[in-house]
Amino acid sequence: MTPGEDSVAGTSRNLPDRRRLRAISRRLLAWFERSARKMDWRDTDDPYRIWVSEIMLQQTRVDAVTPYYRRFVSAFPSVRALAEAPLDQVMKLWEGLGYYSRARNLHLAAKVLLREHGCRLPQEPHRLATLPGIGRSTAGAVAAIAFRKDSPILDANAKRVLARLFAVQESLTRPSVEQTLWEMSRGLILPGKGRETALALMDLGATVCTPRRPACPACPLHAHCEGYREGRQETIPARRPKKVLPHHDMVAAWIADGKGRVLVGRRPDRGLLGGLWELPGGRRRPKEARGEALRREVREGWGLGIEVGDRIASIPHGFSHFRITLHAYRCRRTGGRPQTDREWRWVHSEGLADLAFPRAYRRLIETVFPKEGKEKPPPRLR
Repeated sequence: MTPGEDSVAGTSRNLPDRRRLRAISRRLLAWFERSARKMDWRDTDDPYRIWVSEIMLQQTRVDAVTPYYRRFVSAFPSVRALAEAPLDQVMKLWEGLGYYSRARNLHLAAKVLLREHGCRLPQEPHRLATLPGIGRSTAGAVAAIAFRKDSPILDANAKRVLARLFAVQESLTRPSVEQTLWEMSRGLILPGKGRETALALMDLGATVCTPRRPACPACPLHAHCEGYREGRQETIPARRPKKVLPHHDMVAAWIADGKGRVLVGRRPDRGLLGGLWELPGGRRRPKEARGEALRREVREGWGLGIEVGDRIASIPHGFSHFRITLHAYRCRRTGGRPQTDREWRWVHSEGLADLAFPRAYRRLIETVFPKEGKEKPPPRLR
């Protein structure tokens, strides 16, 4: 084999020939037939449930998704049930799964399907991709798995498998490289085998061709894998240097009203943690004392004067691109009433369980109200 005929090492322009792709496909499908993973959403032909599972699986492991999927489809068994559900209920069932824009877009897409499509998901990938929260790869996966279309996918697992298989050494984020990977993915599909090919690529990437320490000797495709033959399997895809994640100090005020209720507000729908509930507060500025930061944030964001009391807890939490420590304090309102553009409520302790909070705030609530339901006295941490 000469470079340029059947290799894409070092370039995104050359594609493997069809005979080789067919041989790879047959091996991949034979492996999948005996090694396919068992999952709740693979035991159904309901396009709605398959769509929900694909949205939940974006950037999330199968074992984390399974309990959320079961609760979600039990509460919302159809497109109509999801479309007609309050957003708070949808977000609550998503609480803890992360990447909350997925839940908002799922709810919004269900409303579009109810209004414009008679609660039926379109079958063609290009039409699926017009719905909120459905990108090209998810559209291809839903079309292939739910409707058995011969449509390609290119999720993170498929990208990694294809890049190693054909020794793609360039950055996979380059548009020309990504287009080549799409063509490779399409080329692997034997007629009528779109569903099996999509699922097989997902499974191979998740269980064998893993991001680190791939199990190459056990891989059904190792005889065809250029990355393995060249000893590059662990350096493909090329890894970006790790960045030091910035850290932010966040402050939050636990403001009670004397009636057993606490003040909470909903974050804007757009942006990080959009649509979730939180306590008044915000980010501490450099060199600013936490108490002063909390008074400033509550005054500027809520129009309230407060007296900062005992610290309840300091809770660390990590996001994909930064880390925070949430410092929460019991506070007494000294003046004003809530004046803010966001939705806000005074909520009893039992009502806090019904609202969706970011994980750090949920941990805070569980610190104040342990499982027995009684408010825990504040520790002397100041």
